[in-house]
This record gives sequence, structure tokens and C-alpha cells, in this order.
Amino acid sequence: MDNTKIALFKGKKIRRTIHKNEWWFSIVDIIEALTGTDRPRKYWNDLKKKLTEEGYGEVSEKIGQLKIEASDGKKYLTDCADTEAIFRIIQSIPSPKAEPFKRWLAKVGYERVQEIENPELATKRTRMLYKLKGYSDDWIEKRMRGIAIREELTDEWQKREATEQKDYEILTAEISRATFGITPGEYKKLKRLKRQNLRDHMNDLELIFTMLGERATTEIHRTEDSKGVAKLQKDAKAGGNIAGGARKKLEKRLGKSIVSKENYLKQPEKQKRLKE
Repeated sequence: MDNTKIALFKGKKIRRTIHKNEWWFSIVDIIEALTGTDRPRKYWNDLKKKLTEEGYGEVSEKIGQLKIEASDGKKYLTDCADTEAIFRIIQSIPSPKAEPFKRWLAKVGYERVQEIENPELATKRTRMLYKLKGYSDDWIEKRMRGIAIREELTDEWQKREATEQKDYEILTAEISRATFGITPGEYKKLKRLKRQNLRDHMNDLELIFTMLGERATTEIHRTEDSKGVAKLQKDAKAGGNIAGGARKKLEKRLGKSIVSKENYLKQPEKQKRLKE
């Protein structure tokens, strides 16, 4: 499951991801936000050495390399730490921005604890973010349902021996290719997207067929008790073919393609509606 998110601290992007049921933050992003340096990686390397020399080696032990999306849209292993370790790192950075950042970080961590205790809060926050971006209530309902279906699918993949991010990418591409005739990467190029989330730029029908392909794949996995990436890949193609067949029938009836190069929020009728 992709739990990577980008948070903002006074206009600065802070990448974070859920690991061990907690938010883990990109250390170089935090260093850049606090110091303004254009060489955050070098700053972090020097700081690590300094912390070790001062006897704070346990900080390094609490740092993990996690895959987080970079500016090129690909995911790379990046030094990340949980809230406790980040606080210790921040204490070693001489910056007037440190105190407000600590308060921001504590708030983000507290919200995560609330979400674990009451998952409905996370759903409400996501809905509100989409609403603020200008999405309609109908679209948000489909998107939220799509997120739930996606989570069910990735949970099945994890249980059925697909544990690497590259496995998820292969399986997702298989469903997309069978459903729409193109991979997610090709779809993003069609919509002229870079690091943006593809599904956030899909229209209603694109979301519906995405959900159908993924839900069908989940049911095939469960019915056939599939194991191993090779079998999961066959299931993914089969699930995608079910959605792809339905898409082709609808396209034939409508006389137009479901696959669109348009960004949902940039469609003229949507923009007109938002201004009214």
C-alpha cells in the first residue's frame, strides 16, 4: 500500500510515509526547511558524523531507509526517522525555525495517533482536502471508494507474497494495461502529469473502471487462493481484462474513448461549475 504523503511546513514540502504504523519523515526535507541550505544531503551527512562523535549514536540506530517518491516521480531509498528521532535531530540544528517546526511536527504526530484510534478521522481529513481543491462531492465519493478498494487489493498482495514496491508496480501496470490499454506511466504522460497522483486527475468513468479492474483482481486472488507474484500477475491481467471488456463495450455504445488526456479539474464544464 502506498502510504507516502507530502506535508507542508510554511510552503516547504516534507515527504513522509507510514512505517510501523507511525509517520516517518524525510530527514533531508526537514533539514532543507529549517536551514535553507541548497545542499541538505551534505548537511545531513556532516550532522550524522557530529551526532556520532558527541555520543548520540542511538539516533542513527533509529533511522531507516524507506522508499519515498522524488521529484522525478520515482521512489528512492531515503533516510527517514520517526517523530522522536526527528526531535533529537532538530535539537542539533541551530535554527530560529526549530521551535515552530517542533510544534508542527507534534501536531502531525498527534493527528496520526488520532487516526489510528479512529480511522474515520483520516477519511474525513482526506475528503476535506479534496473538497478544498475543488472536487465535487460525487467525485470524492468515487475516489474514496477507490482508495478503499486499492487498500484491500494491496493487503491481499502483501499476504500473497508480493512484498516489494516493484512487485506492486508490476501488478498495477498489468491491471492498467488490461483495463485501459496503457500502463500508469503512459497514462500520466497522456495527461501531461509528472509527480502528481494519476487517480486524482481521472474523471468519473476512469475511476469506475479502475475500481472494477482492481476489485475483480482482488476477488480472483481470494477465490483461487493465489500465491506468488507470477500467479498474482496472471490474476491482475484477468481482472483488468474484465474491466477492459466492459470499457470497450461502453466506448462502442458511446462512440468515444473513455481514456482521456484531460485533467478532471481542468475540464471547462468543471471550472465553470466551480466559479458559480
